[in-house]
Amino acid sequence: MRTFNKSFGKHNRQRGAVLVISLLLLVVITTLAISGMNTATTELAMARNDQNYEYAFQAAETGLENIMARGRFVPSPTPLDLGESYVTGSSSDKYQGTLIYEAPTLVPDSAFSLGVGSGISAYHFLATSEAKSMRAVSATDRDSSALHTQAFYVVGPGDDSL
Repeated sequence: MRTFNKSFGKHNRQRGAVLVISLLLLVVITTLAISGMNTATTELAMARNDQNYEYAFQAAETGLENIMARGRFVPSPTPLDLGESYVTGSSSDKYQGTLIYEAPTLVPDSAFSLGVGSGISAYHFLATSEAKSMRAVSATDRDSSALHTQAFYVVGPGDDSL
C-alpha cells in the first residue's frame, strides 16, 4: 500500500506542474497577441497619415496645374489670388492658389533662339498652391498640408525698362 501512495503523490505533483506551465504559456501567448494588435493599430494609423499627406500633395499639384492652365499671365504688381477650390470628388481636399508677377528680364541666350537684344523679354511669375487635406469637418491633429511653388517665365514683347 505504501508503493501506491508514493506513486499517487508523484502523479499529483506532476499535474500541478503542468497546470502552472500551461498558465505561463497562456500568459505569454496573450501578451504576444496584444502586442501584435497594438503594432497593427499603429501601422494602420501610419498608413492613414501617409495617405492623407498624399491627398494634400495631389491637391497642391492640382492647384499648380490649374494656375498654369489658365494661360492669362498679366504683368501686374498685385498678386492674383485665385481663391480656394476643392479638388474634384472630395469635400475634404482643397487648395488655395496665388500667382505673383516678379519682374521682367532679358531672355537668356540659351533659352530663346533670338537671343538678347531681339526686343523680346522674359516675364517672370511665381505660382503657389497651398493645399489641405482634412479627415473630418473640423480641424484635427491628423490633417495634412502641402505647399508647392512653381517659378516660370513667359516670353513676350520687349519691356522698355530693360
